[in-house]
Amino acid sequence: MFQENEFSFLKESLEKCGLNVTVVSPYDTIFDVVDERDISFFEKIFSSNTTLDNMFGGMKPNTLYKFKDPFSLLYNAFLIPHSTGRKVVVIGPFLQERLTETHILELCQKNKIEPKYQKNINEFCSVLPILSTYSPIYVFLDSFCERMWGRKYAVSDIVSDASFANTSITESSGRELDKIFSETKAMERRYAFENEILDAVAMGSESKLNKLFAVFNESFFERRVADPVRNAKNYGIIMNTLLRKAAERGGVHPVQLDKISSEFALKIELFTSVEQGNELMTEMFKAYCRLVREKASSYSPLVKSVVTAIDSDLSAELSLSALASELNVSSVYLSTVFKKETGKTLTEYINEKRISYAKHLLRTTSLQIQTVSLHCGIMDVHYFSKLFKQKTGMTPSAFRAEAINLQ
Repeated sequence: MFQENEFSFLKESLEKCGLNVTVVSPYDTIFDVVDERDISFFEKIFSSNTTLDNMFGGMKPNTLYKFKDPFSLLYNAFLIPHSTGRKVVVIGPFLQERLTETHILELCQKNKIEPKYQKNINEFCSVLPILSTYSPIYVFLDSFCERMWGRKYAVSDIVSDASFANTSITESSGRELDKIFSETKAMERRYAFENEILDAVAMGSESKLNKLFAVFNESFFERRVADPVRNAKNYGIIMNTLLRKAAERGGVHPVQLDKISSEFALKIELFTSVEQGNELMTEMFKAYCRLVREKASSYSPLVKSVVTAIDSDLSAELSLSALASELNVSSVYLSTVFKKETGKTLTEYINEKRISYAKHLLRTTSLQIQTVSLHCGIMDVHYFSKLFKQKTGMTPSAFRAEAINLQ
């Protein structure tokens, strides 16, 4: 007999933890599970005629399904026993860990999602609930399944590719809390995080920093010695140096950098706990970011608007005529003012930003060169390669190969 009271308690508890719980037919689609505001995202990775029964490989009784979709989103599902017309409970979507910007870029390429959707996808993924592999919620769900089916119920782990043609399915005892999906290596996560932090600081983008802070914790401190506080101090020293370089790339004068770097070097040696280290790292990120913003604050409102537009989305239409039209000024006037205040033509400034971002993507992702070109706002990959070589002395492929060898 289905435990209706227990299910009501389960549903209410999971929803209070931020998880979506939906009761639908196995012949409904994922679009009947997710919020209607997010359907445009799911349309990019799911066929409109793919039912939940198809997704889970034909749903069986007494089975808890754990499903990973083509975009690394997770779901749990099970058939309600003895229900009229067959009903399925779907919990999700959620994430096992917060996706980095690099990971999202690579998933977009895999699922053939265009760069213009990048911002919306970042925002969508940033608010999904996180349910780690060993979360107590799984114990809670396991207990509920035992209540329904006894200890011998099955667990089906399914990982789907973009086409739903190949799925890998394994079964295990419901009492086992095995890892559902392989975890990203700590070193890869740290390096990706560091590169995103440095890019945000170089652009003076505190909004991007705030998103990154959501995933910053002591796991980013490289464990080289047994003492966790010493590890945190070592990592702080390294990041202080890297942030100084990033702020210099953002245009801050060495005199200002030397002062702030010396101040943080002293603070790093004085903290006495990992928690204090976390707080100091956050303070340090923001301080260097603020320096870059203050450097740009000497610009007129007109030039500030242009710089903000460029930093916000390099894949947007950033021609002189388009920006001038948007800001209701003549192209000649905008060109003159921009060169006077920045010392660079608009084209030179944009190309520098594009090449800088291209280097970041080539170092930190496996995106195809053509995809990198698109994210940098250059539609012609041959022109992109020519420009990249002109500015760096290397082709994009050669730059990536060298970056890999240096790791």
